[in-house]
Amino acid sequence: MAHTHIGIKSTEMGHGHDHAHGEDLLLRHHSHGKQTQVNLAVLGTLTGGILLLSSSLSRFRWLYGPGDLSELVAMAGAVLLGLPVIWHAAKGMIKGHMHMDELVALAIIAALATGQFFEAGVVAFIMLLAELMETRTALGARAAIESLIKLTPTTAYRLDEGGTETEVKVSELKQGNIVRVRPGDNIPADGSIREGLSSVNEATITGESLPVDKVVGMQVFAGTTNLTGVLDIEVTKAGEDTTLGKVQQLIIAAEKTQLPIMRMIDQYVKWYLPTILMIALIVYFFTKDFNKTISILVISCPCPIIMATPTAMVAALSAAARLGVLIKNVSLLEIAGKITAVVFDKTGTLTTGQLYVTKLEPAAEVEPAELLALAASAEQMSKHPAARAVLNLAREANVSFSRASEFQETPGKGVTAAIDGNRILVGRDTFLAEHGIDVHTVADPSLHEEQGFSTLYVSKGNRCIGWIGLQDKTRPEAQQAVKELFDAKIRRITMLTGDRRDVANRVSGELGCTDYKAQCLPHDKLAVVEKIRSDGHIVAVVGDGINDAPALAAGDLGIAMGAAGSDVAINSASIALMSDDLRRLPFLVHLSRKTRTVINQNLLFGALFILFGMLGIMIGWIQLILAAVLHLVGALVVIFNSARLVRYGEHLQPHGPVAGGRQDPVRRE
Repeated sequence: MAHTHIGIKSTEMGHGHDHAHGEDLLLRHHSHGKQTQVNLAVLGTLTGGILLLSSSLSRFRWLYGPGDLSELVAMAGAVLLGLPVIWHAAKGMIKGHMHMDELVALAIIAALATGQFFEAGVVAFIMLLAELMETRTALGARAAIESLIKLTPTTAYRLDEGGTETEVKVSELKQGNIVRVRPGDNIPADGSIREGLSSVNEATITGESLPVDKVVGMQVFAGTTNLTGVLDIEVTKAGEDTTLGKVQQLIIAAEKTQLPIMRMIDQYVKWYLPTILMIALIVYFFTKDFNKTISILVISCPCPIIMATPTAMVAALSAAARLGVLIKNVSLLEIAGKITAVVFDKTGTLTTGQLYVTKLEPAAEVEPAELLALAASAEQMSKHPAARAVLNLAREANVSFSRASEFQETPGKGVTAAIDGNRILVGRDTFLAEHGIDVHTVADPSLHEEQGFSTLYVSKGNRCIGWIGLQDKTRPEAQQAVKELFDAKIRRITMLTGDRRDVANRVSGELGCTDYKAQCLPHDKLAVVEKIRSDGHIVAVVGDGINDAPALAAGDLGIAMGAAGSDVAINSASIALMSDDLRRLPFLVHLSRKTRTVINQNLLFGALFILFGMLGIMIGWIQLILAAVLHLVGALVVIFNSARLVRYGEHLQPHGPVAGGRQDPVRRE
């Protein structure tokens, strides 16, 4: 009976044994079976409690009449409640696990041996009740994490070659299958849309509750909800390979790890039991009071100390997961509170990664609308980000496109097309120069480039008719995030980019970074990170996880931005942010420090609780049953103190729209 819920608790509370129970809760769909076992444990505990209550009412003759039946009832209750605790402690000792339940087991055995059945039963009842309450509280703290299991449907409608729908188990889906998802259904696997238009709620993956409009060719994630239209989706990843599956694996891996302070407690725990036994024997030697000795064993069971760190860790992981911050190892959570320098990659991290037209500079006697129309007409066949930026502006300005022929794109340079009988070139100045076109007939863009513009030159025939300036805009929340990092006592914030110096200078100036380095190749970024570490800083590196892998690995903490759907991002960094909201970074720092504060509070309370409890027993203020009640109170104080972390960071509105974190879905293709 008892070992079932104690086993569940061990994973939650960090007692270090029977981890399989906790893994089953997340890895397998056995929640119903576990709940049944917990219910049986509750039933057995309550039955024993009723027997003890009946025994205590034996003073009323109308209930039992004269005789020793009350002692038998008390003994039955004590045995029913005490055996599971004793059996669990014995099993742990046989396996070499020292998890401190041995102290309570010894106290119950001593009480039974001296005929104090009622006292033994009360101690066991309160201990089991504490275990059940701890288990329930811990499971509640992890509710946000465990709910991930329920997001993926168990069945899906697979389309056969003839278009016939077949209901299959999600576990049977393979890459290349086509599944049909109707409005209101959860998407069963990662994939790309083959047919249909709809809005999809991706809050479970990105933390953003505003629906995202989806069109053919766009990516969707398992566990997200289709809202409006019917979608036919080609499966690209299924089961554990999906983004949601990887999230679950990350959380499970994190819960298996330990903070350094947890390892320290485990290291010294083997000395605690002999020490307490020696103190109990000394108390008995001087007082000859067996009740005091048993009370010492009960009050000194160090549940508040053992639970101090694991309960805070579980609550912190739950808060982080709610905001889309996935921590692979809980020791990294401790490092996050100690960082003194942050290194940002620019493109896609501090900026949106999407170009915008910010300047039109036509030549003399050329209208801006003509310049934009010719450039957009020539670029309409290209998929380059610069081409999409020009096309988006032309659409917004209601500029008419002309039909382009003889289209040719030279990668990294520009495009050529024939429009209304004229040859149009759009690209770099060197691209036009290769075709014998002089770009010096238009205004010199160097003044604007100091402000961070990239330029596209446009020619008609053999004449340059102007240039178009483009910028990669900073994220709206980036400046606030950088300010909050400085407020959190981060001393250095460095920006690294492969762009030109003038672009880097503009972005760095906008955000208030302490320094930057432009025209960085991956090995240059690695060298900068190593240099900052050699200066004595604890460094967090923030990137998109694709071209920043060496730098992410070199930092004390590697944080991948926008990890939804990105295997590289999830695998290359030690912490993955499922959305692009930079405000998660100062939250992570504050969460780490708050968790450390809560752990220290728990440890201090646990130590003082045991110390003053033992003193109270020695001077006669605390009796055996009161010692058991106080043990329950001490454990609950630690649990509820840690549970405060579950709601930490609610000001970030985790399931609301993230400013700047989501671009228009069509423009992100």
